[in-house]
Amino acid sequence: MLVTEPAAFLEALGHLPDAPWGPAVPRAALLLSPDGLDPAAATCADNAYMRPADAVDADRCAAEHRALARALSAQLPVLTFPGDPATPDAVFLNNAFATVPGHLLLGAMRYPARQRETARADIRAFFSQVLGYATIDLARGDRVAELTGSLVIDRRRGVGLCGLSERCDLAGAQAMHAAFGLRLSFAFDLAPGEYHTNVVLSVLAGRSLVMAPSGLADAAVAEALATAWRDRCVELSAAEQGAFAGNCIALREGSVWMSEGARAALRPGTRAAFAAEGWTIDSVPLPEIEKAGGSLRCCVAELY
Repeated sequence: MLVTEPAAFLEALGHLPDAPWGPAVPRAALLLSPDGLDPAAATCADNAYMRPADAVDADRCAAEHRALARALSAQLPVLTFPGDPATPDAVFLNNAFATVPGHLLLGAMRYPARQRETARADIRAFFSQVLGYATIDLARGDRVAELTGSLVIDRRRGVGLCGLSERCDLAGAQAMHAAFGLRLSFAFDLAPGEYHTNVVLSVLAGRSLVMAPSGLADAAVAEALATAWRDRCVELSAAEQGAFAGNCIALREGSVWMSEGARAALRPGTRAAFAAEGWTIDSVPLPEIEKAGGSLRCCVAELY
């Protein structure tokens, strides 16, 4: 079921089965090297987080990405695919590639340069020939659906939170709901100027919600989400969100990853809220990568 009203979401949530929908954390992480990363790429048209006046230092950017892979590999296997200067945003691969057990999902990307990412024969072959996954290509239709950039998933309950923007329309939300096989999806408008849900929201290992209410168009949506997670919601200020604190991810129980800049921006009360929920905050510096309008969670595609 996909709903668009807060009351309908809370009503449907109360009727979900108690049995887990799936594993709450992935079995591996996929990364893609940041070759050609460009904060002045065409995607800056609707990504206010990009800083087109700030050139990316390619060597520093590559070093940041290698350090990210090393850090994450302490918790789970990490596979890194090579980048391609012809696809300058491809480091943010979670918008183009996502998985559920046995299936690779390909996003319906808004921009032509990003559409080229999902055509990568090597990534498709890895899933089809090495892992034996079937492929679901969401680009086959009149819709925009940028996967786990636009859709934040509670993998324990099978609940999708989908922010509508120029990167995801309602048809895209419906297609993702079906492709992921979710029990329930809630589609709502992001605040003007927001492009992806995963800079506004995160569900950590199916048990905690991280939310920046300022990133949502309707205060009633924020209230419904806070109600849905009751006392397991960490609320971010607009300043914390602007530093990418909402762009966080749990790859293992008890550990939440965000960039070093995001971690530094957290207020003492926010740090205490994470700690009260049992989360240790791990971080790596990503200042060069963040010039291009995304942060740590955007760089990670999860393998289920």
